[in-house]
Amino acid sequence: MIANRGEIALRIQRACSEQGIETVAIHSNADSQQLHLKYATQTLCIGKAPALNSYLNTTAIISAASLSNTDAIHPGYGFLSENADFAEQVENSGFVFIGPTAAVIRLMGDKISAIAAMKRAGVPTVPGSDGSLTDDNQRSKRLAEQIGYPVIIKATAGGGGRGMRVVNCDSELIQAIEVTRAEALAAFANGDLYMEKYLTTPRHIEIQVLSDGQGNAVHLGERDCSMQRKHQKMIEEAPAIGIDDDTRHAIGEICAKACIEIGYRGAGTFEFLYEANRFYFIEMNTRVQVEHPITEMITGIDIIKAQLDIASGKPLRFNQKDIPLNGHAIECRINAEDPDNFTPSPGTISQFRAPGGAGVRWDSHLYQGYTVPHYYDSMIGKLITWGEDRPTAIARMKTALLELKIEGVKTNIPLLEKILADEGYREGGQSIHYLEKQVLSGK
Repeated sequence: MIANRGEIALRIQRACSEQGIETVAIHSNADSQQLHLKYATQTLCIGKAPALNSYLNTTAIISAASLSNTDAIHPGYGFLSENADFAEQVENSGFVFIGPTAAVIRLMGDKISAIAAMKRAGVPTVPGSDGSLTDDNQRSKRLAEQIGYPVIIKATAGGGGRGMRVVNCDSELIQAIEVTRAEALAAFANGDLYMEKYLTTPRHIEIQVLSDGQGNAVHLGERDCSMQRKHQKMIEEAPAIGIDDDTRHAIGEICAKACIEIGYRGAGTFEFLYEANRFYFIEMNTRVQVEHPITEMITGIDIIKAQLDIASGKPLRFNQKDIPLNGHAIECRINAEDPDNFTPSPGTISQFRAPGGAGVRWDSHLYQGYTVPHYYDSMIGKLITWGEDRPTAIARMKTALLELKIEGVKTNIPLLEKILADEGYREGGQSIHYLEKQVLSGK
């Protein structure tokens, strides 16, 4: 069962089809036009358009699995993909959850327990509070002084840029803690917070891993996801420039060993802040990432197929030495949104033309006549280019964006073209603040 929608649902459908696996595609009543439904063995409507009534409705999904004789459930990304309770209910209902165990999802889903587990495994972490903040304001002030300003207050259950606040001095600290706790309670029903050193000019580097849960794990190199707006990624690259092979292998090996230590199963991503040639762990995503295609382009490994194999009980079919990194790949997220103010732009696609050519990949559920609903995330496609080097990948991306034609809704293509033309972006190695401060500051 494909328990998702959009481009990732079609991506999973294609991988299953190649392996001769029959699929059940569930959908909301607003998603009856979804492209992957045309190729699935069975389709089932599980509820109304709002995600709470459909893609986040655990009871409806498991009931649909029972009705359709499903063996396993792939959650994709987003929605219930990192929900430990859902994973547990899937397994308790007799189905295979294509991902890690519920216990591991819980371990890595809580930022404090995740950092503690990574410290035990030898993964480098950001200096911080080593546990939750209490109501003792004097203790919080002492912690901040020991860590050194600026510090960042984070919700243990946070994500997507929510539940965090930077504090530059002692006089701002207590109010920042109180406001962040209130936001965390409202957004996540969990007011637990922790404190970390705030790195001023870090890059966002992540390590892709595969682990079979049988004592075998590998890393697939790293991705640079530093081109962000409000903590939301816009352009990703693999590999990250400026990181030498020895450093890449060393941090990758640490992540692979950590997977074995915590009993990880499936595809996962270790996310780091990288500053002054040092890696600092921030979180682990216990699912497939939006940007997984760029890793596939430089390694030749199909990550979704690997997930399916691992869920089937098969050991990894390759060792670390079997994974070369070839060339350079870039991904642009194509969103149905106004490129000037970032407001969503739902509507019907009146004209559509996909790009092509050497080294070009287009992952999308889009087609002419498709209606982009307003209920869900605005991403409507991912444009990926590969080249033997970074300049070639950038040149191919510029051409592909010119070829890509989407009419009927506004898209962020003009903004992506502006980023690619920026001198600082072309130089590479920019921090997570570069896009907002240098490229978008004139908006």
